[in-house]
Amino acid sequence: MTVELGTENRDSHAKGFDTLPPTRILEVLAAAQVAAARSVEAAVPAIAEAAAQASAALASGHRLVYVGAGSSGLMALADCLELPGTYGIGGDEAIVILAGGRDSLVDMLGVGEDDVEAGVTDLKATGIGQGDCVITVSASGSTPYTLAAARAAKDRGATVIGIANNEGAPLLLVADVAVLLKTPPEVVSGSTRMGAATAQKIALNMLSTLMAVHLGHVHDGHMVNVRADNDKLRARAARIVTDITGIPTDAATGLLRESRGSVKHAILLAAGAGDIETANAALVEAGQNLRRAISLVAKI
Repeated sequence: MTVELGTENRDSHAKGFDTLPPTRILEVLAAAQVAAARSVEAAVPAIAEAAAQASAALASGHRLVYVGAGSSGLMALADCLELPGTYGIGGDEAIVILAGGRDSLVDMLGVGEDDVEAGVTDLKATGIGQGDCVITVSASGSTPYTLAAARAAKDRGATVIGIANNEGAPLLLVADVAVLLKTPPEVVSGSTRMGAATAQKIALNMLSTLMAVHLGHVHDGHMVNVRADNDKLRARAARIVTDITGIPTDAATGLLRESRGSVKHAILLAAGAGDIETANAALVEAGQNLRRAISLVAKI
């Protein structure tokens, strides 16, 4: 079956695009980005299911793997690399594999996208299997490297999430959870680093944020599992503790020192946990969900 590659079509505004005044060119581009962003709305149910699968994998001690090539690989990489700092998800828990490997981050040669064997080999090298979750991203939904990795993951018993911008794409058919981001044609035909990548970035942000909510790492809009490893983040951690507990900033800073930077533990100490061990026991019993852990501490 031949899939119509909408990502290769040309936007209706493209005729004479290069002859327009600069401000008009930018207006057309901005409108196209907004239209691409709107495509994510229809994918909300699928993104919700993808987040549930990803969080279930991590909560059960399994791993999350992102797979991509080219611009889609960069979107996957950005989401994966921000998980440790934002939500305290370890670098060994969430990893990314890219067509062309690390060299592709310096020189994005397209040849790696066609390497089916590398897609299989790279995926197998992660040791991914039953209980793990693999997020595969491809604008066309037919990138050979990404598709091969998705099939290899499926064969090894992992849950596969497929994110693509073309309806009926092979990647969506392989995936256990298919996330279709039906973006309009690009103003610069085929330049999926624009509209398609914008929609992918939004969808991945939504997926990983909801995943963090499921894991108990978000409380009242705060990143309560933040890894505070610089002055800005240490100040943010203190503000989080203050906002949730109502204690003064200096007291929050003191509790963060006592808890070795753990926002969750500092909040539980402020809520009445007698010591770090008690706070930790509450978190374990609550499945790392801070709201439930606070209720448990309050009953002590």
